[in-house]
Amino acid sequence: MARNLTENRTRNTLIVVVVFGLCTFFYLLGAWQRSGSGGGDRIQNWVNEQTKCAQLPNLNFETHHRASDLPNNTGSSKIKPFEPCDEQYTDYTPCEEQKRAMTFPRDNMIYRERHCPPDKEKLYCLIPAPKGYVAPFRWPKSRDFVPYANVPHKSLTVEKAIQNWVHYEGNVFRFPGGGTQFPQGADTYIDQLASVIPIAEGKVRTALDTGCGVASLGAYLLKKNVLTMSFAPRDNHEAQVQFALERGVPAYIGVLGSIKLPFPSRVFDMAHCSRCLIPWSGNDGMYMMEVDRVLRPGGYWVLSGPPIGWKIHYKGWKRTKEDLQNEQRKIEQFAELLCWKKISEKDGIAIWRKRLNDKSCSMKQDSPKIGKCELANDNDVWYKKMEVCITPLPEVNSVSEVAGGQLEPFPKRLNAVPPRITLGSVPGFSVQSYEEDNKLWQKHVEAYKKINNLLDTRRYRNIMDMNAGLGSFAAALESPKLWVMNVIPTIANTSTLGVIYERGLIGMYHDWCEGFSTYPRTYDLIHSNAIFSLYQNKCKFEDILLEMDRILRPEGAVIIRDKVDALVKAEKIAKAMRWKTRLADHESGPHVPEKILFAVKRYRVVANKSS
Repeated sequence: MARNLTENRTRNTLIVVVVFGLCTFFYLLGAWQRSGSGGGDRIQNWVNEQTKCAQLPNLNFETHHRASDLPNNTGSSKIKPFEPCDEQYTDYTPCEEQKRAMTFPRDNMIYRERHCPPDKEKLYCLIPAPKGYVAPFRWPKSRDFVPYANVPHKSLTVEKAIQNWVHYEGNVFRFPGGGTQFPQGADTYIDQLASVIPIAEGKVRTALDTGCGVASLGAYLLKKNVLTMSFAPRDNHEAQVQFALERGVPAYIGVLGSIKLPFPSRVFDMAHCSRCLIPWSGNDGMYMMEVDRVLRPGGYWVLSGPPIGWKIHYKGWKRTKEDLQNEQRKIEQFAELLCWKKISEKDGIAIWRKRLNDKSCSMKQDSPKIGKCELANDNDVWYKKMEVCITPLPEVNSVSEVAGGQLEPFPKRLNAVPPRITLGSVPGFSVQSYEEDNKLWQKHVEAYKKINNLLDTRRYRNIMDMNAGLGSFAAALESPKLWVMNVIPTIANTSTLGVIYERGLIGMYHDWCEGFSTYPRTYDLIHSNAIFSLYQNKCKFEDILLEMDRILRPEGAVIIRDKVDALVKAEKIAKAMRWKTRLADHESGPHVPEKILFAVKRYRVVANKSS
């Protein structure tokens, strides 16, 4: 027993000595490295030099350009820079180019749909701004005034002069808030809608305005906290969508033609058409069925203008009573087939409400002429043809239950768990992962604001998130000062766009190997999360970055979050586009392989031919 006690004491003493020795060794090693004599700092400096990462990039995000003070844009670069495009391309929209569009059939507006150029016809140059381009007015002034130099097109001021769309006054366009169907102004028109639709109660948050013109409805609905996705084709009414975005109102170039709208099913609280020239009574009701697809259960459809109110206005519309009456009769029949309930028709405005579920009207929809759509995935809409069929709703247990789940009123729904997450209809996401994603992006956005302190001001109005995920970036930024176009790439493993809409945000599907459906210079800030890793083997980085440059305003900002190897490659191309760039470490430190690229687009306008 005495011998065992002695051996234990010896063993314990040895352990203490070894631990003390190791602690002393590592302390001295750390002190040696901190002194600069060791190799630790040199290794870290070498790594930082290779990745060119820093914690606080010194970028200036303010605008400096004036119409009379155009900067010299001839900077030096280690790689061959991209050259400016010819001035004829100042309004270049690659997938809605007029010359290409005219080669396609006119049936069902096919020629007005997206038709992108093949690779051999893509432009690998930088789209210049028109001469005299200046920073837009900040919201809310931008709603009513747009600098003429930014959108130098006067055709709408002539064509729509008596309809109060837009007036040209000196060096600006003024938007008085009028429209073809609301001559007394958008506010009065919206008040008429609000007398029937609970717009002010937060129950209507997302709206779709088809054939939007210059998007005055969407502009004035913002006062009611309604976020409207407005669209119109690029047609004879030149630059109407460009005007909308220049005003700071969400919009994109699009048309109800032969392909589905770039949205999942059941996402809009309200859809609207004010003399939008869409043949609702034609094509066996196909366009009304597409509206039904994207309209949320219990959502509202508003139709004003022909044929509504035909008894009073038929002479002004230069159509016969019989023609207009027959058109409205067909619309009423399709609405009944869709189980829409007409809740109002007054002063040339008709309003229907979509069914809450399919239990309440299954007999009406069992028509031998119109069947149910057979969709394996109702999110699979990119370049898919519209069909004459009714999109089924999720199953319910009672006729009073809202198919797909009841939404909270806005703004509560912004951070409430969306029904699609609660019901488990989005693979790979749970309530816990949704809440964690929210917290993560709140942390990311706070870090962004430390570097770009203009992010929470009126400096950036139109913001795009190229790979929006669950929309948590937009939710963290939510403010009346700005809006975010949340884009879900068509090649993403999981479609989360329905979740984004259930949060009261807006967005659309897009393939970033193609041009986006917008004019140049329509976004103030572009955010991208892992977009280059996603498209690593799909298309060239140059295609994506040049498209970002096209849609970004001069002196607009870019934030790209991705793996360091992708960002190093992207930064080289960005410098060739003359962006001012700086790589920064992840918020959690330099050892995280994900980095952040901050950039500012240089001011660039059409060059003088004499220079």
